[in-house]
Amino acid sequence: MKTKRPNMQKRQLVERIAAETDLPQHDVMAVVQKTLDHIVDALAEGRDVEFREFGIFRVVQRQARIGRNPNKPEDTVMIPAHAHVRFKPGRLMKQRVSGAVVTKPIR
Repeated sequence: MKTKRPNMQKRQLVERIAAETDLPQHDVMAVVQKTLDHIVDALAEGRDVEFREFGIFRVVQRQARIGRNPNKPEDTVMIPAHAHVRFKPGRLMKQRVSGAVVTKPIR
């Protein structure tokens, strides 16, 4: 059985970027946070966010539906229509994650 590795958190990402670029961590944190803020703002406006070779964030609308409790099928609840974010990985990301040899880095 494969052991699960711990998740990467924003703080760890900032530390790695700061170490590789020799920039102060607080400056890197500000840029990373501002980037995430702009991604969320664009998605909230209903716009897709595309990073070539990395992937696409897209807002998808789910229709209202009836939900059922699997333990008590007679119990139903109305689940309202709502939006959620879907991520579709890009070609190079798929290759890197699957372990395939990638000819150029994701930039």
